[in-house]
Amino acid sequence: MECRHYDSFECRSCSLLEVPRARQLSDKEAHARSLVDSPVWLPTVAGDDAGFRNKAKMVVGGTVEAPTLGILDRDLTGVDLRDCGLHSPGMTAALDRIAAWIRTTALTPYDVRARAGELKHVLLTESPDSELMLRLVLRSTALEARVRSRLPELREAVPGLRVVSLNIQPEHKAVLEGEREIVLTPETTMPMRLSTGRTLWLGPQSFFQTNTFVAESLYEQARAWVGDLDVTRIWDLYCGVGGFALHLAGPGRQVVGVEASGEAIRSALDAQVAGAAFVAADATAWALEQDDVPDLVVVNPPRRGIGADLAGWLEHSGVPHVVYSSCNAVSLARDLALMPSLRPVEARVLDMFPHTSHYEVIVLLER
Repeated sequence: MECRHYDSFECRSCSLLEVPRARQLSDKEAHARSLVDSPVWLPTVAGDDAGFRNKAKMVVGGTVEAPTLGILDRDLTGVDLRDCGLHSPGMTAALDRIAAWIRTTALTPYDVRARAGELKHVLLTESPDSELMLRLVLRSTALEARVRSRLPELREAVPGLRVVSLNIQPEHKAVLEGEREIVLTPETTMPMRLSTGRTLWLGPQSFFQTNTFVAESLYEQARAWVGDLDVTRIWDLYCGVGGFALHLAGPGRQVVGVEASGEAIRSALDAQVAGAAFVAADATAWALEQDDVPDLVVVNPPRRGIGADLAGWLEHSGVPHVVYSSCNAVSLARDLALMPSLRPVEARVLDMFPHTSHYEVIVLLER
């Protein structure tokens, strides 16, 4: 992938852009193999190396007359990255129209140095059906009435917009979003109709992987492993909007998904898949409170991993199988060291983030 922003040193986020893709993939697998002792490594999953991102997280800079959507440089000046090659053509076109609407609506970009202005970030998510969810992160609600009054113009300019919301982040610190969300559209969720045959529903604060193809591959891998096992009761801990749970539920198989985010659980329930139930709770605390043990546990934690408490519970629970999906092989290896009786059987690297050192790894563990 060629990138003028990388070549001009405006943006170096794709730190491995000059490394051939084949070398990127082999290095990632070698890194995972050095940390996880699995007897079988399935071929690495690699999708497109451009146009794969389904989400744009854009810092708003510049001025009212010339807003930028992208990042801030060292001088806290806005660098416009609307034409980033990682985004799909549909996302790029939408960002151009959103920037034009921001200018005509006179939404003042937040000036980090002056601590003045209102609009901090533009967060845009695209579904496989080319529908869009837009979140405008503002310092306050001062511009809410103006945004509401100009919303019809925005939806006319960007026909695929399904959900639009304001996120209020009043603090002066490097935080992407705040807790308060104000949905401006009748629709509050957006369907992600996946090629796997399942539809996930995303609310404004719901998490979904930034690479749809790799996310589908993750779910398919877990489904294939579980399909080869004699399991009827599954827990999906850190389930998010239910990606793994909804793909593993089916006739003769019951799955309980557990996630701390109430919004994510509401989105998971919207899918209405038979055999899938969901609980809004801390994954570790919930597991430790249960009186019984399922046939298999799926864990898909944040970068920090599952931690000593949940790893210790899994080690001593007697659960026969665990599927561990990780975005950080270092914390995965640390957790596996706490579960010596659960040994890797198969593992796979998935290139969720091309041109960076980050990747996803999924491991099937067996007692």
